[in-house]
Amino acid sequence: MYQRRKTDQVHVGNLTIGGDAPIRIQSMATVDTNDTEGCVAQAKRIIDAGGELVRFTTQGTREAENMQHISARLKADGYTTPLVADVHFNAHVADVAACYCEKVRINPGNYVDPGRVFKHLEYSDEEYREELLKIERRLIPFINICKEHHTAVRIGVNHGSLSDRIMSRYGDTPAGIVESCMEFLRIFKQEDFNDVVISIKASNTVVMVQTVRLLVETMDREDMHYPLHLGVTEAGEGEDGRVKSAVGIGALLTEGIGDTIRVSLSEEPEEEIPVARALVDMIPECSQLRAEAEKHINNKTITLHVPATSYEELMLKAAMATGALLIDGKAKDLIITTDSIQGVDESVLKNLQDAILQAARIKFTKTEYISCPGCGRTLYDLRSTIARIKAATSHLVGLKIGIMGCIVNGPGEMADADYGYVGAGRGKISLYHRKECVMKNIPEEEAVDRLLELIEKEEQSLKE
Repeated sequence: MYQRRKTDQVHVGNLTIGGDAPIRIQSMATVDTNDTEGCVAQAKRIIDAGGELVRFTTQGTREAENMQHISARLKADGYTTPLVADVHFNAHVADVAACYCEKVRINPGNYVDPGRVFKHLEYSDEEYREELLKIERRLIPFINICKEHHTAVRIGVNHGSLSDRIMSRYGDTPAGIVESCMEFLRIFKQEDFNDVVISIKASNTVVMVQTVRLLVETMDREDMHYPLHLGVTEAGEGEDGRVKSAVGIGALLTEGIGDTIRVSLSEEPEEEIPVARALVDMIPECSQLRAEAEKHINNKTITLHVPATSYEELMLKAAMATGALLIDGKAKDLIITTDSIQGVDESVLKNLQDAILQAARIKFTKTEYISCPGCGRTLYDLRSTIARIKAATSHLVGLKIGIMGCIVNGPGEMADADYGYVGAGRGKISLYHRKECVMKNIPEEEAVDRLLELIEKEEQSLKE
């Protein structure tokens, strides 16, 4: 029977997260945060669609300071939805943003530690403690600003941007991801600051689910009960993005974990909201379907009838109900049946089954695209680029291609990918083969062709 995990309440402006509050839905703006008009218009579209928080990237103090103008314009037009500043690489920006936003997201992977370059570092225990003291010395002034302005904080760990320090000591493991979060969380607790929300995200659903579960266990052991934000990063677009999100987020929601969610799609941000809302509304039914599916596992195959009146409903329910069972290895195959839906025949069901199995990292039957949703940091036309790359590579079954708007999660989140396309500067692209940057600062108009040449060359060499 579904029962939501009990957490403490966190106040974000006029919104409550956790406790007995409903699961909150949010999205992130994709326009330049210096563009006040564009940000206000996009925020309104997100809010009108049902978004309860709107996040903006604040890569510098100029963007952080402009949040006050965006907020003022929205409030003047009757929109009081809390705004969140997203900060990477520059702790001072978080200090500024905390004066103007209801919530600030900081990333432990690059708040004090330098950006990840996949370099192995050696620390004695004493040297490692000194690194933690550096974090504490920098974090406490930020906490004090947040206390003064009644600003909430999200500690947002991304698998793709863990620091080299964490990676060197813990490896690329759920334990390392969790420790990256706990290092910061322990300081907030020490300073008696409790308006904190936690997120741990990954593009790999298995990593995401296993790590969030471990975080919950770790927090419970240390008597911490902060609310959790859930999301699968770089989920992609269309059916693939929806299935991947439903598998990862849904696995945890059906276990009672999660107080706020974002479905990260490479689409307009307001289009994320109805998908997220559907996942939340489906929790009771999908929890029951998950229990039914577990009863009907035979020879490692789930056979499940999913009642639905549309393909979208079927897709989300099936992925959400079976995600945890597949991720946990209780089944390796899937058979879905449903009621009569126009256009849904055996071939459509087979494609959906394959999509769910791929999202759960069990069986790859098509090209895997790890594409970010875009934000104000995005350095090229993300959607048209994704379309061009997909059109040219969709026949490469099993190949993983990362398409990233900037370097925040780029090289790290793509470490699992075979090839990567990353915004390196305005109109400039860097190409990766696994973790190695093989071409830097290519003009955007040449970059897709160069990526395809790289793939063709490397794949041909494997055949020889």
